[in-house]
Order: sequence, then structure tokens, then C-alpha cells
Amino acid sequence: MAKGHRSQIKRSRNENKDTRPSAKLSYARVSVQKACFVLDAIRGKDVETAIAILAYNPRYASSVIKKLLESAIANAENNNGLSRENLYVAECFANKAPTMKRIHPRAQGRAYRIEKRTSHISIVLDEK
Repeated sequence: MAKGHRSQIKRSRNENKDTRPSAKLSYARVSVQKACFVLDAIRGKDVETAIAILAYNPRYASSVIKKLLESAIANAENNNGLSRENLYVAECFANKAPTMKRIHPRAQGRAYRIEKRTSHISIVLDEK
């Protein structure tokens, strides 16, 4: 039934923790589908190329993801002591977050529902 004491379970869980530098943005006001278009463009690229792609991408999500990528780079330099030249985007993904539901008034007393979708965006960097 029990797999050991609570502290043993926590210790074993923290042993295989991912130490790669990362950044996460929760509740971003962009849908998962629209964020994934931009994330697919930078996955596997080195960080300088990824920032250049995001700077000239016309989509709204690219400005949000560019800021998140710069945060991940700063985490890598300050927390892990990694060099910016050796970093690349190892993983980047967007998960579904809660949807805000709004009402849009229509003719003859009707109301249509508007769904404002949000997402959780994560970027994980790694050294070459």
C-alpha cells in the first residue's frame, strides 16, 4: 500500500528533477493553437536564431513568447551559469488553461457566448 515515508517519497521525486533552465508563463491570453504555430517555428533552434524569428513574426503570440524566451535565457545565465552562445530551445509547448466565458448581446434578446481562451506556455533550454 504505502511506498515509504513521505520524506523518502519527496527525496526520490527530487532526485530525478529536470535541472535544465526553463521559463513558464501561466494564463497567457492567447489560444493554444495560435501559440503552437509560433512555438513550432523555434523548436530546436539556437536562442539567437529563435529571437530573430520571433522578432519578425507578425503574430501576437510571438511577442509574448519572445519575452518568455529572454526570461529563460536570463535564468540559464544567472542560475545555471551557462553561456548564451551554447543554448538552444530543447522543448517548447503550450497547454490549455481555463477559458474565460463572456456574453455577446444579439438581436431579439438573444445572447451568444464568446470564449476567450488562455494557455500555459513553457520553454526549456539546453546546452549544445
